[in-house]
Amino acid sequence: MTGGNPRIALISATPAAIGPAVAGLADEFPGAEPWNLLDDTLLTDAHAHGGLTPALAGRMRRLIGYAAGGGARGVLLTCSLYGPVAEDAHEARDAGVPVLAPDAAVFREALAGGHRRILVLASFEAALRDSLARFRAAARAADVRVEAVGAVAPPGVRPPDDGADAVLLAQFSLAPHARELSAGLGLPVHSGPHAAARALKKLVGEGISA
Repeated sequence: MTGGNPRIALISATPAAIGPAVAGLADEFPGAEPWNLLDDTLLTDAHAHGGLTPALAGRMRRLIGYAAGGGARGVLLTCSLYGPVAEDAHEARDAGVPVLAPDAAVFREALAGGHRRILVLASFEAALRDSLARFRAAARAADVRVEAVGAVAPPGVRPPDDGADAVLLAQFSLAPHARELSAGLGLPVHSGPHAAARALKKLVGEGISA
């Protein structure tokens, strides 16, 4: 830590996720010191091997261990593909610090919002399919009845609201457009980096370890 500020490790698989993750901390957990760890072959290797393999999961666990060993008080993975590794590390208390999947906190917030119909928004089809499937699974696990619909829209393009009463952003890279979307659609927008930062602030502030 520097100057007593808790160091939060942000483990990314693409440089595009770094800015939104850092901005989320700045907005919601300004006392945190962001520490960026980037392995920009995590995604390409996963695509080459057909998904998240045991070897790649082990590689991510080593990065989590490196972050914890380097003084991180909390760890956030910014790539949804590696979310299951974060969940395993958190539940098993392997790292000794909170370890969050990128969308775990935003799913909880969206499901607690009392929404009837949520629009899951992504910038490309594969991300949309993945996020829709995981969000629907999270809703079933939480026994929350909510309809999840999806749309693909590049940043800056206004999507149809499709009768939704809230929006869930499927990717960290869309987070900078959250306020613009909210104003344009007149709907609350749930952003992964901000929800994760709020969760980490609570966990680290209360001294809870994973």
